[in-house]
Amino acid sequence: MMETGYKGTNKMIIGIVFGVITFWLFAQAMVNVVPAVQSDLGISLGTLNIAISLTALFSGMFIVAAGGLADKIGRKRIANIGFILSVVGSLFLVLAQGSALLIIGRVIQGLSAACIMPSTIALMKAYFEGKERQRALSFWSIGSWGGSGIASFAGGAIATYMGWRWIFIFSIIFALLGMFLLKDTPESKQESTGAFKFDYIGLVIFIITMLALNIFITYGADLGWTSPLTIGVIIIAIIGLIGFIKVEKSKDIVLIDFAVFKNKPYTGATLSNFLLNAIAGTLVVANTYVQVGRGFNSFQSGMLSLGYLVAVLAMIRVGEKILQRVGAKLPMVWGAVITTIGVAVMGFTFLPGLIYTVVVFIGFALFGLGLGIYATPSTDTSVSNAPADKVGEAAGVYKMASSLGSAFGVAISATVYGAIAANGSLETAATVGIGVNVIFGVLSILSIIFMVPKDAGKTSDDPSIRRRFPIPTESH
Repeated sequence: MMETGYKGTNKMIIGIVFGVITFWLFAQAMVNVVPAVQSDLGISLGTLNIAISLTALFSGMFIVAAGGLADKIGRKRIANIGFILSVVGSLFLVLAQGSALLIIGRVIQGLSAACIMPSTIALMKAYFEGKERQRALSFWSIGSWGGSGIASFAGGAIATYMGWRWIFIFSIIFALLGMFLLKDTPESKQESTGAFKFDYIGLVIFIITMLALNIFITYGADLGWTSPLTIGVIIIAIIGLIGFIKVEKSKDIVLIDFAVFKNKPYTGATLSNFLLNAIAGTLVVANTYVQVGRGFNSFQSGMLSLGYLVAVLAMIRVGEKILQRVGAKLPMVWGAVITTIGVAVMGFTFLPGLIYTVVVFIGFALFGLGLGIYATPSTDTSVSNAPADKVGEAAGVYKMASSLGSAFGVAISATVYGAIAANGSLETAATVGIGVNVIFGVLSILSIIFMVPKDAGKTSDDPSIRRRFPIPTESH
């Protein structure tokens, strides 16, 4: 039974943010505790790297399916399943004495993230409207962007002073608190009649396709881009994608309803989100270059990106306020432009010593400033333009675009940098590698300009805006 007329509360927002940071802060902190975990568990670096990557992999493979399930069987129910999986996955890591529980725990954490992310966005769409929804999504963005920004620092600090297992003890605590804070939130799901139906065939094809694509992106450089295995998995991914589209278009019960892409604002927000996340390759290239080419240690290179963390946290609420004043399009364009400029200046490798160091610090700060401005308007545009009965599915596609964009960007940038560095100067390699990310930024700007309408995100009472962007109705 679903209640009518419920309005979201601050308690609900805090509970959702606690759920979001179980992945973005605690699960992601694993990348900065590799030596401690390896020493404690006595496992190989290769095994540990696989364990680290599994969380994002399983999240990306199942996030759309989890979003679709949330629409059908309940967004709060799927969110709670995500919380429970987070507790179980983290508990496995706390109890791990070797590779088995570590790997299982990381897989479960990925499934948890796949459940929590689209379902919590859908709950915010269901129980907040207008400016209140935009405010709620700002805090969601702070949990994700802010959590990922401080994951490395927080993980390192906890591991250094308390032990790495405490990272996941904290994750359990926050997951339990999140469940408690959401307990009074009523269920929300699409209206349906008859027996429950799910697109299991579509899910299997989708998982195989995503698995092949992730192997290609993540391990293509190590395996060799022209190796039989690499070529084989990309062929599987292409055939899987074509097959998936054909199967989905021929059925009534589908995993992804491609009709959502007929909405230009939603498609523009999702595409620009994919492209702007692809700029993440800059982080790999810039950090590698300053360490190898400029003699920085890992701590010093980490400090260069401190401006990014401060700026992205400071600007997310500012992006929300700009959204409420002028709509979504302008802050999305401004954010993408500022981010692209920040990336571009990091490619000025011809600059000497201290000057280049200052320029990179400024570049990282602009990177964070732009993403902070972009985050809430983009998320709100995708959510507000999603059909009310498919918002979980649409949110899953939107967040999958983030993961795939980041993976593609890192893979392409690192490959370009590595290829040129092996045959030329490090300065040239860094400039070209970062230049690839500038192209992603420009494409993101163009996707916003041509696909997101001027009135997107406005909450004005102007009847013309209401006619253009009708508020979908939904039973709660």
